[in-house]
Amino acid sequence: MCAKQRHNYKNLKIWKLSLEITNDISDLLLTFPKHERYDLSSQISRCSISMPSNIAEGSARTDKSFSHFLDISLGSSFELGTQLLVAKHRNYINENKLKILEEKIEEFQRMTMGFQNSLI
Repeated sequence: MCAKQRHNYKNLKIWKLSLEITNDISDLLLTFPKHERYDLSSQISRCSISMPSNIAEGSARTDKSFSHFLDISLGSSFELGTQLLVAKHRNYINENKLKILEEKIEEFQRMTMGFQNSLI
């Protein structure tokens, strides 16, 4: 890719999947106890939003810089997976919903790492 050409994040499958995960998380958080609003719920929300946001921001940069933003997005996805395990331990999420979200997150991670490798 030429140095001046940029990616259109709205056309990237990784962005679309991360946005889907973010929306799933938003729906899930409506069921969390109110006392978690400023703790676990807030943290889960922030890291899920970070995933598509960093892809969008990085898409306007050079491929090398974009790769760094993809690293941040990946880091947020791993953080999200851990926080969902905490939510499961606290009985805020059932096993089935956790499994569905974990599968989407793992797919996002595989796709993002593959895309990132194509930039190098």
